[in-house]
Amino acid sequence: MAQKINFEFSIQKYGPSEEREVISLFRDGILEHVYPAFFKAMSNLDHVGITLSISMAGYVLGGSSYFQALFFGFAWASLIYSCCHEIYNSYMLRRLSTDMADIESSYLDNPDNGFWVAEADVNGQTRVVGIMGVMGRSEEEHGERFDDWNGGVSGSEIAQDAVDGSFGEVRHLVVAFPWRRMQLGSQLTRKALEFCKERGFTRLAVDLSSPQTAAISMYRKLGFVQTASHGNTHGNKWFSKLARINAVHMEKTI
Repeated sequence: MAQKINFEFSIQKYGPSEEREVISLFRDGILEHVYPAFFKAMSNLDHVGITLSISMAGYVLGGSSYFQALFFGFAWASLIYSCCHEIYNSYMLRRLSTDMADIESSYLDNPDNGFWVAEADVNGQTRVVGIMGVMGRSEEEHGERFDDWNGGVSGSEIAQDAVDGSFGEVRHLVVAFPWRRMQLGSQLTRKALEFCKERGFTRLAVDLSSPQTAAISMYRKLGFVQTASHGNTHGNKWFSKLARINAVHMEKTI
């Protein structure tokens, strides 16, 4: 039976009773990036060439065997998929054992942090259809992280003229599939900007992975600029290289 959906939604602070729905949406929101990352990696010209070369090697070594060619190509593709899955799955597990293990203490007990849910009516029941957290950070923390990043800084004025003071960092913005392309992600981000302005933060930052093209586009439309791109995905560096996944850092001055 098709779901009867009311496309109106409300954004409010997280409550402990919503934990199960929030965690479920968080899991789905992280792991859904695996397939786009895999297809993006495999469509890279270098990987296309490697796939053809490996398949040809299998064909030759197998005595002109098409099966061997397909097997070798499939083995290479499986390796790339495993790398993509490991990067996102390890990130998800790390977050579930840290800040997402106790959302109330990680976000609500600190006045510089916040966590919100977007709710909508589905078949007469209120369901969580979007989530977002904001964590207050200091310039010292940002500087230490920046020194550890691999890769360069894009020519952004924000990166070159960093302002002293605290800033907010978006955490775990996820919107359920039926509510996408309805500006819910933008509304959640504006909520984060309002919160940061009230706290006196100088800017709002967000870290994304390069396959998240829709999210990157949304942030750009909201006035965020990319200040860095680096290969430190906090996973195995060789997995990141094979999967061709970079971390993208974006910021907006408030």
